[in-house]
Amino acid sequence: MRPADLERVTVAEAADRYVELVRAKTVTGALSPATAEVYARDVATLVELAGAGTVLDDLTGEDVDALLLAFARRPDGRRSPASSASRDGAGSGSGPGSGGGQSPSSQARFRRSISALFKHAALAGWVQLNPMAAATVTAKQRGGLRPQRRALTREQAQGLIGAATEQAQAPPPRQGRRDQRTELRDAVIVLLLSTLGPRVSELVRANVEDFFTNDGVRYWRIFGKGGRTRDVPLPPGVDAVLQAYLEQGRTPASASGAGSASGDGKALLLSWRGRRLARGDVQAVIDRVQRRVDPEQRRSVTPHGLRHTTATHLLADAVDMDAVRRVLGHSDLSTLGRYRDELPGELEVAMRAHPLLRAKPPR
Repeated sequence: MRPADLERVTVAEAADRYVELVRAKTVTGALSPATAEVYARDVATLVELAGAGTVLDDLTGEDVDALLLAFARRPDGRRSPASSASRDGAGSGSGPGSGGGQSPSSQARFRRSISALFKHAALAGWVQLNPMAAATVTAKQRGGLRPQRRALTREQAQGLIGAATEQAQAPPPRQGRRDQRTELRDAVIVLLLSTLGPRVSELVRANVEDFFTNDGVRYWRIFGKGGRTRDVPLPPGVDAVLQAYLEQGRTPASASGAGSASGDGKALLLSWRGRRLARGDVQAVIDRVQRRVDPEQRRSVTPHGLRHTTATHLLADAVDMDAVRRVLGHSDLSTLGRYRDELPGELEVAMRAHPLLRAKPPR
C-alpha cells in the first residue's frame, strides 16, 4: 500500500520540477550553469526514453536497466551532420559512420544524472523506493555495447595515413587564398595521431620548439600528464610531412607574428588566422581527411581512437611493450591493456607464424 503522501507525478512533471530546482542552484553558486544544463539535458533524455506520461513511481529496477541500455545504444549526437562548423578555419564535418553508441563516460554521466533525480524524488515523495537501488546493469556491460571497436584495422589506418600523405604531397589548389590553406597542417595532425598516438591535449599544446633533431633523427618532446616528458622519434614519412608544413604550411599571418602576444606564435598547429588550434578542432580535421579515404577503408574515428590504433598495431607487430609504453607516455605497463583492442584474424596469424614451428635455417 502506498503512503498517503505519495504524489504520483509523471516522468515529465518530475523532470520539469527537478530541472527548475537544479537551475535555481546556479543562482546561489551551488552549481555552475554548465553543470545544470548537463543535468537538464540528461533528464530530458530520460523523459524521451521512459515516456513523458509514465508515472515515475511505476518505474522499477528492470525499467532503469532498460533505460541505461537504451541510452548506451543511442547515436552520439555530438558528431551529427548538423553540428556547427568549427570556428577559425579548423573546418567541420562528421565522418561516415559517425553517430555510434554513447561512450562509457557519457553513460556514466547519464547514470549519475538520473540517480540524482531519483534521489530527489524519494525525498520529495514522488517514489516509494529509489529504483536505482535495484538496477543491475554494470558499467562494463554498458560500455561493451559500443557498436564499433575504437582502434582502426590495419587497412582502415593505412587508408587514413595514405590519404593524409597524398594530401600533403598534392599540389596546392589554384582557388582560394594561400594563407587560408590547411592541407599540410591537417596531414601533420592525422599522421602524428595515427603513428605516435599522443593525447589530443598533448598535440594541441605542442610548440615548434618541442621538435628537435639528434644524429639525423627528429624527435618530439611531448609534455604529458603529471609534468612528465618523453622524447619520441618521428617515422621518416611523418618527419618529411612535418618539415614541409614548417616550411610551407604555417600561414603568413602566424609567421609574421600575428597572435604572438598571446603566445600562439610558438604553437605548432595554427588556424589560418594564426591562433593555436583547440582540442575541439582536431576531430573536424580528422573527419575532413577521412573524406579522402576510399569508402571501403573508411571508418569514423576519434583522436583517442587513433591513440588506441597506435597501441594496438605496435603491440600486434610484437614491438617491445616497454617501448610502446614510452611512446604513449604511460607510467605503468599494466595501463597498456586498456589501449589494446582485438584485431580480426590476429590469432590465426599468430598460430601460422608460431616461433616453435618455424623451419630451422640451413647450416
